[in-house]
Amino acid sequence: MKQAPPIEVLFVVLPDTLMLDWAGPAEAFRIANRVCGSNDPQRFAMRFVGPRANATSSVGATVSELEPLPAELSPLCWVVLSGSPSQPMYASRSATKETIEWLRRVRPGTTDTRLITICSGAILAAKAGLLKDRCATTHHQNLDELGAADANCRVVANRVFVNDGPVWSSAGVTTGIDLALHLIALECGAAVAAKVAQTMVVPMRRGPNDPELSPLLAYRNHMHAAVHRVQDAISENPTVDWTLPRMAQVAHTSERHLARLFNEQTGVTPLDYLRAIRLATAEMFLRSGQNVTRAAELAGFRSDTQLRRAWRAVGRNGSPSLLIDETAH
Repeated sequence: MKQAPPIEVLFVVLPDTLMLDWAGPAEAFRIANRVCGSNDPQRFAMRFVGPRANATSSVGATVSELEPLPAELSPLCWVVLSGSPSQPMYASRSATKETIEWLRRVRPGTTDTRLITICSGAILAAKAGLLKDRCATTHHQNLDELGAADANCRVVANRVFVNDGPVWSSAGVTTGIDLALHLIALECGAAVAAKVAQTMVVPMRRGPNDPELSPLLAYRNHMHAAVHRVQDAISENPTVDWTLPRMAQVAHTSERHLARLFNEQTGVTPLDYLRAIRLATAEMFLRSGQNVTRAAELAGFRSDTQLRRAWRAVGRNGSPSLLIDETAH
């Protein structure tokens, strides 16, 4: 079987770079290469470039022997822009100006070029005109600055990461790892991404549009603490008699406010989320050999009839009983 060509991941490293912004995703791609092993030993070919050969990071360590900003990009290239803790974020420094000028030649979507911004790297992209008429996010402290950098950028707040065509943007710092895991899943499969996440000892947060994504991982592409508290509580104890008032107690909000927050942050209602988690849990037990009645009980459904009704209500194919038969064969 012919191997796919490697993806060139071009990390643009500027002076005063926030090291975790790019080092975390780089480690994720490195581990992905190792997990792929002999099947695809170099799926991600990483290069580290910059306007200067050396860059002192946010923690004082110097990154040296950076390659110059390339005159041309390879046909299959991901350009990764990381952030800086400097204030003002991007003053009129020569290195920054050179990088912005270079970025103006980058055309996301041309051939297989993608733009990936982490934290305030989105501001660089905006100043280069790469976020015009696109949705993007950045660190919550820099949202206003992103909007000021390009009034035509549709700034999205309170998101782990955002995708708009060939442009991906993340809120920064550790969310760069979340985005890297998501991209690894798209390119190499969910199993590889899960192994990378396990190796890095980090949770997997996924985007809102992944096909056939487990509810145990989906609906988590936001940064709202109250909603995450409810999701964590439901996922850990789906058999609890979860009502909207009980969820609101966990969130420390009113019922109405929780319902609004849930819809804004996840696109589903709290009770729909509960049903999705219980269905996913029931499916897990069915695949492990439990009968329908026992799987329903372990997942928090009051009866196997309620499980079957929930199964049909969400348009699942077949039935719980058929899933047992398929697993047995």
